[in-house]
Amino acid sequence: MIKLRIFNMKEFLRTVDQCTGPVNLLYPDGRKENINKQYQVQSDLQEKHREYHRCLPLSLEIPDPKDYQQIVFYAIGDC
Repeated sequence: MIKLRIFNMKEFLRTVDQCTGPVNLLYPDGRKENINKQYQVQSDLQEKHREYHRCLPLSLEIPDPKDYQQIVFYAIGDC
């Protein structure tokens, strides 16, 4: 699991869509939802990002190590 604060949602979602496996959004109640190429879910995240003044905290589970590394590299550059 990784916890991130997303400042640039458009680039974050572009990075997620380049992943080969699932990128699971973890909810406080324990639910998981794949956001990779799930455009309705991504649209909801964009709206929530606006509501949170363009700094949205997310918890993610990324099973594929290469995808995990790609998301981490994105997050390092998003600061």
